[in-house]
Amino acid sequence: MTTAVLEVKDLCKTYIINKRQNNVLRNVSFRIDKGEMVAVMGPSGSGKSTLLYTVSGMDKMTAGSVSFCGRDLADMSENDLAEMRLDDMGFIFQQMYMMKNLSIIDNIILPAVKSKKNKDSRRDIVKHGRELMHKLGISEISENDINEVSGGQLQRACICRSMINDPDMIFADEPTGALNRTASDEVMEELTKLNENGTTLMLVTHDAKVAAKCSRILFIVDGNIKGEYNVNRKLSLHERERGLNNWLLEMGW
Repeated sequence: MTTAVLEVKDLCKTYIINKRQNNVLRNVSFRIDKGEMVAVMGPSGSGKSTLLYTVSGMDKMTAGSVSFCGRDLADMSENDLAEMRLDDMGFIFQQMYMMKNLSIIDNIILPAVKSKKNKDSRRDIVKHGRELMHKLGISEISENDINEVSGGQLQRACICRSMINDPDMIFADEPTGALNRTASDEVMEELTKLNENGTTLMLVTHDAKVAAKCSRILFIVDGNIKGEYNVNRKLSLHERERGLNNWLLEMGW
């Protein structure tokens, strides 16, 4: 029996701008089961990032329900939501936000140091951070400042940071958007490995090459999910990309 990590029902998100109502998300429903890697695609302004921020509790919903590991986000206080994001979720963004006054390793371990749930000693936390860096092939930059490394290295450090508290799910907003193709491929290879090892991921992307490495794609237009595409990961990447691109053309991409 599959277990839903994220279950979304009739989700709506409305902004009031200059006294006018802007319905960014309209009755969105979907679920993501444990171990899935789901991409959200759609035209610019379709609501992709708003969807990710709302289902992860970073932004408040207007109506509907979002359940994360059985917990209803609407019933949680701001403090509880913040703790859930820190302890049970991981985040990767296009802009690689890190503290400029901290080394790479100190940036990676910061969520674990701040977590009330994590009872490990700082020594054990650092050890875990270094193990993650070793897995992602960036051990040599642990003591570097953030302006002393490449974009691809920094994004892999962000992946390490997202994993430091062993989250139930990682949310990624255009994680390869600021990278060149080589660095993008390297980062996606690491995210795919995480997924193959059991980590659940939801990522927003405009890149079909990135989305083809996921298990499922949700296509959103004007705040509505217009279609869903299941990827046959047994096919070669080229075949997956071709099939996905054909489907995206059918959807009006």
